[in-house]
Amino acid sequence: MIEVLFFAGLRERLGTERALLEWTPDLRDVGAVRARLAQGDTAWEEALGAGEQVLAAVNEEIAQARTRVQDGDVVAFFPPVTGG
Repeated sequence: MIEVLFFAGLRERLGTERALLEWTPDLRDVGAVRARLAQGDTAWEEALGAGEQVLAAVNEEIAQARTRVQDGDVVAFFPPVTGG
């Protein structure tokens, strides 16, 4: 099982802070997890689709789309942040 967490504006847009995905070999990386979630419905596609700026972490470490994901991992998605 992969636990997926959503933070900040993503959590608000999706109306949830967490999702669970059954791990399968096709969920091999962060990009595949994001693509699977974006298939959910229109709101999910709009929030997580390919054209959206979304950052990710796997097990609390910043990750890229090609970062590997394994059964038992925690994947987090969050919007870009700026400081000043």
